[in-house]
Order: sequence, then structure tokens, then C-alpha cells
Amino acid sequence: MTSPVTSSAPPAALRLHPTDNVAVATAALAAGVTAHPLDVVTSEAIPRGHKIALETIQRGARVIKYGQLIGAALADIPAGAHVHVHNLAVTLDRLPARTATAAIAPATPRTFMGYRRADGRHGTRNYVAILTTVNCSGTVARLIAEEAQRSNLLDRFTNVDGVVPIVHTSGCGMADRGEGHDLLLRTLIGTAANPNFGAVLLVGLGCEVLQIGKFMRVLERANAAVRAFTIQDAGGTRAAVAEGLAQLEALLPLANAAERTESPASALMLGLQCGGSDAWSGLTSNPALGAAADRLVALGGTVLLSETPEIYGAEHLLISRAAAPEVAAKLEARMAWWDRYAAMHGTEMNNNPSPGNIAGGLTTILEKSLGAVAKAGASPLVDVVGYAEPVTERGLVFMDSPGFDPCSATGQIASGATLIAFTTGRGSAFGAKPSPSIKLSSNTDIYNRMRDDIDLDCGPILTGEATIDSKGAEILELLLACASGARSKSELLGYGGVEFVPWQIGATM
Repeated sequence: MTSPVTSSAPPAALRLHPTDNVAVATAALAAGVTAHPLDVVTSEAIPRGHKIALETIQRGARVIKYGQLIGAALADIPAGAHVHVHNLAVTLDRLPARTATAAIAPATPRTFMGYRRADGRHGTRNYVAILTTVNCSGTVARLIAEEAQRSNLLDRFTNVDGVVPIVHTSGCGMADRGEGHDLLLRTLIGTAANPNFGAVLLVGLGCEVLQIGKFMRVLERANAAVRAFTIQDAGGTRAAVAEGLAQLEALLPLANAAERTESPASALMLGLQCGGSDAWSGLTSNPALGAAADRLVALGGTVLLSETPEIYGAEHLLISRAAAPEVAAKLEARMAWWDRYAAMHGTEMNNNPSPGNIAGGLTTILEKSLGAVAKAGASPLVDVVGYAEPVTERGLVFMDSPGFDPCSATGQIASGATLIAFTTGRGSAFGAKPSPSIKLSSNTDIYNRMRDDIDLDCGPILTGEATIDSKGAEILELLLACASGARSKSELLGYGGVEFVPWQIGATM
């Protein structure tokens, strides 16, 4: 998609693709006005960001936006009418992907100032994790972290960014094997093994299903600075907090020994997220992030697209970009799993968008997904992995996850993401320790209202003051600066302490 072109009068509506039979209103339009520069007169009021019929659309006919199908008309829709949830519904029909994906040409190498770990990976931050095996040890983990902060213990270790308690709601009352058990275990282990952690303190209760031994065998291979104890062996809560602080005293010097050194941009792994989307997300911030993602892939880096329910209806575009048939088959298998999963819980994959998305102008999951997939740019899809599974390929990778942003980002970090880029149109509040999260607004209004939360505004793409490509270049520079230690807005606000949300799919017993 090309950026809107500046004219003497700002466009009142945008047609995004020559085959579209709807346009998007760039401002609230009254009934009876011409939606300049398009030759259509509104037959009713059209809210900003919402769709206008460019021609008469018969009941049951396809509604096209982005050159793709976003639904079928529930009734006859006259030219100039408001097209939204009252007259548009999701459909199982699809249009073919029209363009093949070209390989991304290598770019001149870039670097950032990162932390090289013993296993050869590079971190963008240097935190100490307090990993809990079970919900029962969550309070002790938080008390240890709070006391370390209150006692100014961290002041002596200037290379350490902080202590992060990783607490959750499970770890017991569950089967000791099976899909739910394995998913939680690999999420916890993968998070602690993220290269943004320089040391790990493992805190258990003692009698839980997820025993400490299951963690230690893996974590000791990923990070030499690992200590562990249980509350029951320590002698209760107060003794456990004292034990935890003593263990931190031993771990902090090990983490503090790490220093930032020049690291290749190819070592970065970026997780892509969008939340609080609006009609502009698919026009500005998402394609701009996609342009940045392509630039990172060209540098040899890795990009993780996720939120499987939010590619529903646009998965064929990713499948057409699969680097090999087996990669396409993996994504098709995950989509089939989600159909079964949704049916098992009495819902369906098109049970979306959210009320905020709808107020912002989105109507069906197909429309939302087409905009969401734009975050992935144009790079070939090189692999598909399960939630929180280690990523072994470089390039664009799809990681299966729910569409709930904190849960999806949790899986990405467990898979190794060292940065998160998060687009928003309605205004989302989010951060994710240990991996810094940058926020990108789809429109300038929300950027001006939430400047303390949003790092970069992609709204100028709408007015022609910027292009998708220029914003993509700007986002890449922001990512490299953040990877080198510049604090994101969410970090400055203190986000990331309660956003660890593992996906729980097993039975609670």
C-alpha cells in the first residue's frame, strides 16, 4: 500500500486499493457531503475512521478493503452509506493473495550496544530474575524484590537494570504431564533463559507439581548464574525472604560483571504486538512497523509475529509467503487447532473485534486481521513455532499465541524476544520486563493525548508528512537506540512488573 498523497485539500476519505468498494473517512462526515476526492456523496453521517460504500453493494455481495475481502453485506448497502456492524458480517469466503513475496536483500550491517551471554546470544537489558515455580511462592518473590529495592541493595551494582519477580497463577493443581504442564514449564524456563536476564534466582514452595529440579537442569545450561531454594526448606516466609536476599547478594556481582559491548543487529529478536487497534492501524502504524521489520530481517535479525486469532481471515497472505511447503503446513495446522479449541469452548474464531476496535471503525475479524498482518512487512515466512518454543531460524517467524496482548508478549519473550514493538490506535498501556516495549501510535490524536506512553507517532503518514518507508526507517533507529539502553516510555513509567501472563490451556484440578 502506498502512502496518501498530499493535495491542496486534505482528503475526506481514502480508497486503499483500486478494487475496494469501500473507503475510510479521515474525519467525521455529515450526511449529504462529497467525500473528496472520491466521487461519492454520503447518505448518512459517517464517523471518523469508519467505512463509506463507494458503490451500491447488494445483499450477500463481497465488501472489499485493502484489495481483500473483509465480509459480506447483510443487506443492500447504497453508495454513500455507512458500512459497519449493522450491515456487514464475516464470511468464510477468501480472495487469493495477489503478490508473491520477494526475498529481502541483505543490508549493510548495523550494531547496537548489548550484553553478550555465554551461549552466544545478545541481550538488550541486564536484569536478575526471581523465577517462581508456583503461585504459592509468588509473594515471597515479590517481598525479596521489594526488600532489595528498599534496602538500596541494587545501588552497588550499576550494570544491573533491576530485579524482576516472575510470578504467575499456576504451577500446582495440575497434571504433572501433558500439553498444559509442558506449555507452562517451557514458558517459565524460556523466560528465565531470555538473554535480557544476567542471573536467575529460582524460588519454590517445595511440594508443588512443577518441582525445582525440572527447571535447574535446563537453566544451568543457559545461564551459569543460577541459584535455587524452597520456602519449606528455608523454614517459612521470613526465613525464605532472608535466604532470597542472601542469594541475591551472591548473584548480583555475577550479573554486574556483564558490560555493554558492540553487538550485531542480527542478534536482535523483535516481538510484534498490536492492541487497541483502530481504522488507522492497518494504514499507518502496522505497515510502518512492517517496513521496520523488513529492515531488521535484511540485517539478519529475527521478527516474531503472533496472536493467531488475529490473523484469522488473513492467514492465506502469510501462507503465500511461506519459504517452504512444510512452513505453510505448520501454520495451517495451528489454524485448524484454533478452530477446534474455539469450538470446544463454545465460541468461534470470528468472535472479534473488541468494543474498542469497533468504536474505532473496525467491523469484522477479517478487516482487523488484514491490518494486523501488515506488521509482518513483506519478508518470507521462514518458520512457525508453538507458544514459548525456542526460535532457531532467523527472519520472519510466526509464534502461535492467543490474541490477548500480555499473554502473547509473554510467549514471545519466552521464545527469546529481546525487544517488543507495540502499535495502538485507541491507546494501550503496556510494558514487558525484561524486554523493553516501544509504543507506536496509528494516529496523532492518541499520540498527543498519551505522550507519556507512546514513543513514536505514525499519524503523519495519513497527511503525507511522512511515508510508510520513512517511518519504518525511524522505527528501526528507535529499536536500535532502545536495544542500546535508551529507555522506552513504558520503562520510564515502570511498566512490566505485572504483565507476565502465561497461556494456561490445561485443566485446573
